[in-house]
Amino acid sequence: MIFFFIVIAGLSILSAFHLNRLSEKTEAILKDNHFSIIFARDMAEDLTIFNREITRCFISGNQPDESLISNTTTSFEKSILLERNNITEAGEDKLVSAIASGFNEYKGNIEEQAKNPTLADKFNSLQTQFHSLYQQIMLLSQMNEQAIILKADDAKKSAKKGLTNVTILGTVCFLITLSFTFNFATYFNERFTKLYKGIKEIGSNNYAERLNFEGEDEFYDISLVFNEMAKNLNENPAKISENTKVNADRETSINQVKELKRILVQMQEIRERANELIAKLGNKE
Repeated sequence: MIFFFIVIAGLSILSAFHLNRLSEKTEAILKDNHFSIIFARDMAEDLTIFNREITRCFISGNQPDESLISNTTTSFEKSILLERNNITEAGEDKLVSAIASGFNEYKGNIEEQAKNPTLADKFNSLQTQFHSLYQQIMLLSQMNEQAIILKADDAKKSAKKGLTNVTILGTVCFLITLSFTFNFATYFNERFTKLYKGIKEIGSNNYAERLNFEGEDEFYDISLVFNEMAKNLNENPAKISENTKVNADRETSINQVKELKRILVQMQEIRERANELIAKLGNKE
């Protein structure tokens, strides 16, 4: 049982190790890169809102919606801050800093454009800045998407490696357990067979039979008791014969007494029938 427990515990520990390692890698993908893609997507959406509002104002000549600009600015800066705290890839910090710097400049130009929405030069400059910022944000998203692909491939390799290790260890443990079970059964079957033959020999009055078991298990203890019993039987055959004869004579006497009782009962029945017959003959006379 201890051996089987060790085998099961070994398989469980190895499986738990690989599953935990795979879980950590999957969690890292989700925590590090997936969130960066979300932040990049939010920044791209906010930047698109800025550009759409500036374009609308340039075409219509109206002032931009200040509440919309303010809310969108707050949302963009929040995404930038979250992304700064989630830097995972090489060169990502420099790219995020460039995006933050470019947005600050873009935000200042928007404020100037809001004063005179119909200035074509300023509008064209804002369009150039918009496309530059948008490309940087897309580059940030692509950087993290590529990292997810690489980490996902690494996680797949880890999963395959873990499956291979568990399969190999499981196969080895299965073969060891099968061998252990076979040897265990053979070991006890051999001893049971010897014990059965020894008891059979004693039953056939072969008191010279002895059991020789190696080791210190229960069969060894049984063999000591068995050999002691066979020795005592072998050293006292006359006493055994005498006891057997006495028992036989006693059984014979008991049988004779039973037979005598049966005969007496029959004689009693015959006498009673004879008395009845005499009485009937007397009545007829």
